[in-house]
Parts: sequence; C-alpha cells; structure tokens
Amino acid sequence: MARVLKETGADPNHLKLELTESVTVKDLETTIRTMNALRDIGVRFSIDDFGTGHSSLSYLKRLPLSQLKIDQSFIRDLTVDSDDAIIVKTIIAMSNTLKLEVIAEGVETIEQKEFLKENHCNVYQGYLFSPPVPLEKFENLVRTTQEIHFLDA
Repeated sequence: MARVLKETGADPNHLKLELTESVTVKDLETTIRTMNALRDIGVRFSIDDFGTGHSSLSYLKRLPLSQLKIDQSFIRDLTVDSDDAIIVKTIIAMSNTLKLEVIAEGVETIEQKEFLKENHCNVYQGYLFSPPVPLEKFENLVRTTQEIHFLDA
C-alpha cells in the first residue's frame, strides 16, 4: 500500500479503507500492526457494517479506527422498531465517546435522517440522497446543488 501511494503520488490522507469486522478479528495482532503502519503514513480506517459481525468492544478500542459505519439493517426500521432505535443510539453514542466518525448506511427516508441527526449522527449514505451512480454523474450531482437538496435539509 505504501509503495502504491508513493508511486502514484496519491495523498494517503484522502484514503479510507473499509474493513468488515470479521476481517479484523482473524489475526488481531497482525491486523493492528498493519493498520498502525498504514495510519502512520496517513491512511484512515472504517469498520463497515458495524454490529453485524463479531462485535467486540475490546478490539474496537485497540484498532486505529477513524469511523464506524452503522449497518443498514439497523437503519431500515429504526423509526418503527424500538430495538433498532436503541442499537443505533448506542452505536452513535459509543462512536462519539470514542471520537470516531459515525456514518449511517442505507438512509432512505427523511424520518431516518432526522432521527440520526437528532442523535448526533451527521454523516449518511443511501437512496435518500442518490442511488449508486457512475463517477461522471456523481461529479455532476456534487456540482448541482438543486439535485442534492436533501443534504442541507
């Protein structure tokens, strides 16, 4: 990774690698050493689909993470299922306490977004904003504020 970054001239501070929980726990000590070496050159890390794998608070505090991504399975019903709402609130509170950015995956309704915002999760992804699109269309969306009006809502 370091060699590729050097060869390409890419800024490692703009790189965030997403790992699933199951990948990180296979060989935790090697994972931590590798992640620390990459963090030292500027690479950041996110745990994807948090809460669906082998969640362990002991490894969570040891990994050099910058972000947790709340799995969409918890977001989907958070406005109608009190258990999902509690899980999401807990993940957000824990992330904020650990000074980790928290992002919600699968946000599809304004109600979900408002719930997340009220509970101090301010980064979202999902069909409420846009379906997956090719790079050219994404760049156009970013340039066209009219098409991304939900971001300011």
